[in-house]
Amino acid sequence: MRLAKYLAHAGVASRRTSETLIVAGRVSVEGEIVTDPARDVGENSRVVVDGRPVAGAEPRVLYAVHKPVGVLSTARDTHGRPTVLELVPEQGLRLYPVGRLDADSSGLILLTNDGELANRLTHPSFEISKTYRATVGGGNVGEPALDALRRGIELDDGPTAPARVRRLKGNLIELTIHEGRNRQVRRMCAAVGHPVLELSRVAFGPLRLDGLKTGAHRRLQAAEIERLRSL
Repeated sequence: MRLAKYLAHAGVASRRTSETLIVAGRVSVEGEIVTDPARDVGENSRVVVDGRPVAGAEPRVLYAVHKPVGVLSTARDTHGRPTVLELVPEQGLRLYPVGRLDADSSGLILLTNDGELANRLTHPSFEISKTYRATVGGGNVGEPALDALRRGIELDDGPTAPARVRRLKGNLIELTIHEGRNRQVRRMCAAVGHPVLELSRVAFGPLRLDGLKTGAHRRLQAAEIERLRSL
């Protein structure tokens, strides 16, 4: 197995981040610093990252979590603020979030120790859809604003791809996008005169938040994981 893949399967980091660690000279195999991510290693190889031995491949797990407002979607925070990892019993596994969800937003986020799957779910080329429900200001949302969102919005970092949008009632709308820009939904809505007051992600690809209470989590079944891999 290639070294970068070995680290990803061991839960050290995603494969891309593992490649960066290797190239930076932070990984050794059998006592020798290795800078080639493609270096072959065996299951019983002695691999060390930043002076800490890697225990080998962990069982792959994937959790769906209903992140509350105020909780950060990061693995750790230097200021001691709560993170999504605190919502799931790790049981010794090195979990990390799949993608991001703003601290002031709530909803569905995934945690895993499968770096390869995490990369597939977040890489722009795979265009995984994410669905949000937004309560917005500026009064009831009219068809001109909805049509603008459907066509795509010109933001300061370039135009967005067209979104699927529907008005649920008054000032509550549902948007589905497949990009992952910083605070994208909030910026899109503000651009059409309807700043977001509350925002929740209700779906990630085929997974939905249905029935998962705020702050709760559940481990995904093998069939659900395979469905994600097939996207």
